[in-house]
Amino acid sequence: MAQPYEAVIRRATLADAEAGARCHAACWREAYADIVAPVVLDALTADPAGRVAAWTRQLGRGDERWLALIGDEVVGFASAGDNRDDDLIGLMELYACYVRAAHQRRGLASRLLAAAIGDAPASLWVFATNERARWFYRRHGFVEDGSRKDDPRFGAEEIRMVRRGYAGAV
Repeated sequence: MAQPYEAVIRRATLADAEAGARCHAACWREAYADIVAPVVLDALTADPAGRVAAWTRQLGRGDERWLALIGDEVVGFASAGDNRDDDLIGLMELYACYVRAAHQRRGLASRLLAAAIGDAPASLWVFATNERARWFYRRHGFVEDGSRKDDPRFGAEEIRMVRRGYAGAV
């Protein structure tokens, strides 16, 4: 398997929409297999053309997505932007940070997180039962702030984590 230094982290372009969309669906299937009902996960990942269209639309309007590539293969991605929570206006929000299972524990998620939000104060939503992700975000200065919501798309509860100030890389 590849080492982290072999991976390239770069901003996604419109030309990356198909590969990014494939990676996105694969990451959901891998990350959420034990969290989301199989029938729901199958439905959310069953429309490759729709996922490519969504990536194309988002990249076309200027949304930033950062990719981790090993060779020509997209093995992870991250995205961030303006916060969608009314009580955190002005704080960045990390929308996504995923790495394919075969490439985890090599520093790629940390590199993607750094590309997407750097050391900035930010928030994110994570499934309450996703202990592995919560542990990762804690390592990067995020703490649970007590906010919870149900994600109707996935049928799972999410918790909010916030990083108000950050002292640098862990």
